[in-house]
Amino acid sequence: MSELPPREQPPRDQAISVAAISPERPDNHENDWTRRLVLFLRVMAVLSVVKGLYHWAQITGFVGGEDDAFEVQTMAWQTATIYFAVIELVAAVGLWLATPWGAVVWLTTVVSMAVIELMFPTIYGGSLLVVLGEALLLAAYLALAWMAARERPP
Repeated sequence: MSELPPREQPPRDQAISVAAISPERPDNHENDWTRRLVLFLRVMAVLSVVKGLYHWAQITGFVGGEDDAFEVQTMAWQTATIYFAVIELVAAVGLWLATPWGAVVWLTTVVSMAVIELMFPTIYGGSLLVVLGEALLLAAYLALAWMAARERPP
């Protein structure tokens, strides 16, 4: 049996391959804002899962008493609750994956909740605290997205 000659491999750039596995890579802070943005998106994903599951708990009757049952609520409350039960969980998936559509869906939930609280106070009670919280989250997202975009050249 004859042995085949060993394949010749193209020369590698040793500096790149060693630096890729070296634990002592220099920390150049090039993507700090992008990392912070992704961390923020992941935290918002967890929050969206909690909110979405809470809305599902309202629908299924796991929270609240007989007076708060889904069936006895107004049609507007039922519609808004179903909307948020679905869209919050969809947003959570997109946020966790840090996809552009996830951020868009999450922004839709934030704006929707603020609009419902401000324009339709009879649905969820019109809490200005909820609107303020949503506005702060929106401002934090916009600031982080802007700083992350600044650290990447066009």
